[in-house]
Amino acid sequence: MKKRIAIFASGGGSNAARIIDHLKGSQVAEVVHVLSNRKSAGVHAIAETGGIPSMSFNRSALEEGEIASFLTSQNIDLVVLAGFLMKIPDNLLRAFPDRIVNIHPALLPNYGGKGMYGMNVHEAVKAAGEKESGMTIHLVNENYDEGKLLFQAKTAINEGDDASAIAKKVLRLEHRFYPQIVEALCKA
Repeated sequence: MKKRIAIFASGGGSNAARIIDHLKGSQVAEVVHVLSNRKSAGVHAIAETGGIPSMSFNRSALEEGEIASFLTSQNIDLVVLAGFLMKIPDNLLRAFPDRIVNIHPALLPNYGGKGMYGMNVHEAVKAAGEKESGMTIHLVNENYDEGKLLFQAKTAINEGDDASAIAKKVLRLEHRFYPQIVEALCKA
C-alpha cells in the first residue's frame, strides 16, 4: 500500500510541485493533501492542477491540535514541510514522531534557527564569506532546524555570486534531491 503524504507550504510551492511530479506513478507514495497557513499561497494552485485537495488553516488550528487530528483521520504516513514557515507544535510532533521532514536552504547546523529562512539565509551565507552553501533535509523536532540530519547537498559559491545567485544554486539542489529523499523515506 502506498504511503500517504501531506505537504505543508507557505508560499509558491516549487518544492511541493517537484515532489508531486516525482511521485506521479510511484508505487511507494502519493501526495494526498496540501496544507498552507496562507489562503493566497501559490501551492494551492499547484495542488489543484495535480488534482490534490488543499486547505488553508490558521495558527490556532495548528496549535490546538485540529490539524493533527485531521491528518490522523486521513491516515497520513509522512508530513513534508516544503517552505512552511510556522513552528511545528508539540501536538503534531507527538502525532507524527520522526515522520515530519523539512528542507532548509543551508548546510545545517549553520544558518538555521528562528528567522533563518529564504533570502535571510542566503544573505547571511554571503555576508560570512562562505565558499560553499547547500541544502539540508532533516527530521523535525521541537526546535527550529535541529532535528536529525538525513541528507545534505553542497554547491560552490563563486566570488561574484550575490545572495540571489546563491539562492538559485541552492534551489536547484532542493528540486533535485528533496523528491528523491521523500520517496526513499517512504520505502523505509
